[in-house]
Amino acid sequence: MSIFRKLFGASGPPEKRTEEREPEHAVIVHFSYGTTDLGPLFELEREIEEAIEKAEVGEFDGNEVAADGSDGYLYMYGQHADKLFEAIEPVLKTSEFMKGAKVRLRYGPPEDGVPEITKIIES
Repeated sequence: MSIFRKLFGASGPPEKRTEEREPEHAVIVHFSYGTTDLGPLFELEREIEEAIEKAEVGEFDGNEVAADGSDGYLYMYGQHADKLFEAIEPVLKTSEFMKGAKVRLRYGPPEDGVPEITKIIES
């Protein structure tokens, strides 16, 4: 998608715009963290971004971490949730604080009735 389309939206009849849209799959990781030191999280994010870019399966969108560092979320988006998860799973497994994390794969836009599955990161 071009930068102009992202900034100004699609043109043409609505039915054509709907057909041109890419699927909005998501991979959302909920993890226990346990510290306010974000250094290890930022390093993991860098590795996740590299894995996603190398596999060309989507984009890393960022994180949310509780103010007390107790837990957090990572957000990734792409055309195929399964391919996105395949790219990041090995990276997640290398991180001690990702053990037991719940990974939600959403197979479409954030709407009611969109299929989702949850996976657990194990060592």
